Amino acid sequence: MTDLLTPAVAFEGVSKSFDNRAVLQDVSFAIAPGESLCIMGRSGIGKTVSLKLMIGLIKPDRGSIRIQGENIVGMNEDKLSITRRQMGFLFQSGALFDSFTLNDNLRLPLERFTSKSKGEVDSLIQKRLDDVGLGKDRYKMPADLSGGMRKRAGLARALILDPCILLVDEPSSGLDRVTAGEIDALLVSIKEAKKTTMVIITHDPFGARRAGDRIAVIDQGRLLAIGTAGDLERSESALVKALISEKE
Repeated sequence: MTDLLTPAVAFEGVSKSFDNRAVLQDVSFAIAPGESLCIMGRSGIGKTVSLKLMIGLIKPDRGSIRIQGENIVGMNEDKLSITRRQMGFLFQSGALFDSFTLNDNLRLPLERFTSKSKGEVDSLIQKRLDDVGLGKDRYKMPADLSGGMRKRAGLARALILDPCILLVDEPSSGLDRVTAGEIDALLVSIKEAKKTTMVIITHDPFGARRAGDRIAVIDQGRLLAIGTAGDLERSESALVKALISEKE
């Protein structure tokens, strides 16, 4: 367990390279419990790499990554698996199992990682689908869902184990602005209701302003700016201003 003074997520001097190309260079930041941080930057600069580092799918070349105060760098697989259960991951595509109904997509992690009874599992699945507005679509296949519905279904699965940290990769990708706004509003409502810490990778300035308490901008591997939208509007960097601008 952690307390309100312990960051939910913290990068401390994190660097990561691939094929001698620096993706992150000495990046440090901390996210408070219940806070939402949106990470922005040019395409291909390593925003998603940050999420993979947080969940331990890849390891940094240097630095430490703390989840709920514990450094996950060097953790053995058993302890890392336990830590990962504190985190939900909403993939860009939703990443649902196409051969499973929504019901079975949500049932799988509950049966694998909990000892809940069948009745408890059924009730929780229905509640999570209700939470994202898909209560009547429980037995549909992913192929029968629109893009926005797939995002909602992916969010329901990411939340099924009641994580205290939610990692979200490009929630508005492939969606029209109205549907993207609905997903952003859903993320905000979940954060407020559950006090969930969120890290959101996005290229959408509208979404970043709606869903982020703070926004971080990464460029050429370095943390260029971090703060509220208002803070970033006052940045001297033209790139920072361009990324968060709501002008077309």
